[in-house]
Amino acid sequence: MKRIIFILITLAALLYGGGCKQNKKTVIRNANGKINVTVTNFPPYDFVRQIAEDRVNLSMLLPPGAESHSFEPSPRDMITIQSSAVFVYTGGESDFWVERILKSMDTSGMRIIRMIGTVDAVEEEIVEGMEEEDEGEETVYDEHVWTSPQNAILIVNAITDALCEVDSANEAFFRQNAQTYTNQLDELDKQFQAVADRAKRKIIVFGDRFPFRYFTDAYGLTYYAAFPGCSTETEPSVATVAFLINKIKAEKIPVIFHIELSNERMADTISGETGAKKLLLHACHNISKRDFEAGLGYLDFMRLNVENLREALR
Repeated sequence: MKRIIFILITLAALLYGGGCKQNKKTVIRNANGKINVTVTNFPPYDFVRQIAEDRVNLSMLLPPGAESHSFEPSPRDMITIQSSAVFVYTGGESDFWVERILKSMDTSGMRIIRMIGTVDAVEEEIVEGMEEEDEGEETVYDEHVWTSPQNAILIVNAITDALCEVDSANEAFFRQNAQTYTNQLDELDKQFQAVADRAKRKIIVFGDRFPFRYFTDAYGLTYYAAFPGCSTETEPSVATVAFLINKIKAEKIPVIFHIELSNERMADTISGETGAKKLLLHACHNISKRDFEAGLGYLDFMRLNVENLREALR
């Protein structure tokens, strides 16, 4: 199925872009004179709107509330990308289709930002700590680079530079907004660091998938989770569940975390067996349609994370 979709998208690219070899040296602007900016998921969407506000035409390919790791672009998405002056994507397994698609189109007039490359991410060995504490090592490529506020600052700076390059008339506006926003991100980072520095414990437990490797590395935290990274598995092993329950009981850990848009079943099970309070730690990979329509952003969710982390580490 993915192969068929890829072929359709490639055909769209040939029809609407790359195959025609359009000269895109000049920056594409919409009828309203604004540049088109396209992003794959929510974090860069929010970063762009904080920097540019309504001075760009901003499109997000992943619909609010959708499962991000099984997203497959449509031919219409291909056309949207082709018409962009700036295109921002994560990279990694979830965006397996992006590099191949970009090769099929003329990107000579497009500024492309790959967020993983922006923060110089590398594959790292992650200790899962599942059935046995000295087992479960697996190499995982964590795509969720933005969960560290300092990484978010690097991404915001890269986006700002790209916007200023293609729309110099608004450079002062973009840079002023970016400075205000990065100051807020820096303050957020300090809040997380203060929570970690004053913490009674340094362990957090997830009854869910785990998209927080950059976050835990940033603040010196140890984690245990039901699934490695954003695994596509639907159920953890019995041994894994038993390990997490025993870990919570032994360490007297007060909170079991789940992530956004989760069914929360595993967190509910572990909470019921241990008495640990179930709380959300939001990775911001995607948000619900309701939150999207309410205009909530990265800072809103991460500030809630500060409070929930404080409760987990007390």
